[in-house]
Amino acid sequence: MKQFLFFIVFGFLVCSSCQQNKRPLLGETPFQKSLNATFKDASTSPLKKKDRQNFEGLDFFEVDSSYIVQATLKHTPDSEFFNMPTTTGESRQERIFGVLHFKLNNKTYQLNVYESKALLNDPNYTDYLFLPFSDLTNGESTYAGGRYIELKVPNKTKAQTITIDFNTAFNPYCAYNDTYSCPIVPRDNTLNTKILAGVKAYNKH
Repeated sequence: MKQFLFFIVFGFLVCSSCQQNKRPLLGETPFQKSLNATFKDASTSPLKKKDRQNFEGLDFFEVDSSYIVQATLKHTPDSEFFNMPTTTGESRQERIFGVLHFKLNNKTYQLNVYESKALLNDPNYTDYLFLPFSDLTNGESTYAGGRYIELKVPNKTKAQTITIDFNTAFNPYCAYNDTYSCPIVPRDNTLNTKILAGVKAYNKH
């Protein structure tokens, strides 16, 4: 079941925050503080025990409002589920829920956003959308395999607006522990620009 944990990472955030009251949490925003709390907590952390013992906090880019964009979502109701490969050679049943069109630094981009077959019947994730992406920072300041963003379905119409906050981009769990099985970012979701927002590459301290 480890391969499903990346879907539910934020389901633990509130509880993790409650358990970390012994000392101030590192981070500038609630997202950063909650993510750090999740990684510090042995019951929710993807870190190996030896890495967790020395863990003080993840490295983040400075929060930048220019990386919060309004995207037009063009729904693709007839898309079929396909096997999205993972880092361990397994696959996940995903389908393209829609295509996100947005502008960043006066340039236009698009990303496919995905819906998981495994979560369709889970009442806690009926509005869950998965946005994996790669960009020109990968392998330098960010994880080489790309990053993920979690979104919610506002409503299932043909076209709508949805907010993408790249400041909440996070690494797949396999960036910290190779026992996890993480979806590989599809080539279509490569951005030809640097996304200087969200979680940086993991460096053991």
